[in-house]
Amino acid sequence: MVDGENNQVGIIDTSEALARAREVGLDLVEVAPTSDPPVCRIMDYGKWVYEQKRKTREAHKKHHKHSATLKEIRLRPETDKHDLDMKLKHGREFLGKGHKLQFTMFFRGRQMLHRDRGYAVLEEITESLQDLAKIERPASISGRRMTLLLVPR
Repeated sequence: MVDGENNQVGIIDTSEALARAREVGLDLVEVAPTSDPPVCRIMDYGKWVYEQKRKTREAHKKHHKHSATLKEIRLRPETDKHDLDMKLKHGREFLGKGHKLQFTMFFRGRQMLHRDRGYAVLEEITESLQDLAKIERPASISGRRMTLLLVPR
């Protein structure tokens, strides 16, 4: 048996161990039931369960922070130069934090006739972000949207 202060008491009777646990106001927990003789410990079981849950929750939080999420920036073929610069600034922040970045260009009506303008804008974006990112999926069009996927270097 191990007491509340992590001191090994030795082999004692179960009823005596229960009495010691009640005396201190804690629980008698069987730690290693398969060993011969079984090992028990005097501890606050509720507190121990709470601490374990807290550790797993903290580990989950830390794991979540480091996973890369997909961030999307939406554009139009006639997006103004200043607006494009602001969107690139946001894109730099996302890439700096380790997120994947998808640029989506939407075309409406007759804009579909000027797909080359969309490709030119996305090409300009890749050139300005090439120091931070590499292309995972180059600019491709499907329906009325054109997408470009970048990942941090």
